[in-house]
Amino acid sequence: MGHLDNRRTPKMRRRKRQAKLKARLKRRAEEKRAARADEKKGKKK
Repeated sequence: MGHLDNRRTPKMRRRKRQAKLKARLKRRAEEKRAARADEKKGKKK
């Protein structure tokens, strides 16, 4: 990226959106996994 390059191109917006989406999904998956592990142990929140 040069000095005056535009990072708001459709491609960059798509990439950023995709990254945010993946991060959100990953966080949610970890929470679900933790909840499931707790249930197996028999202790609920």
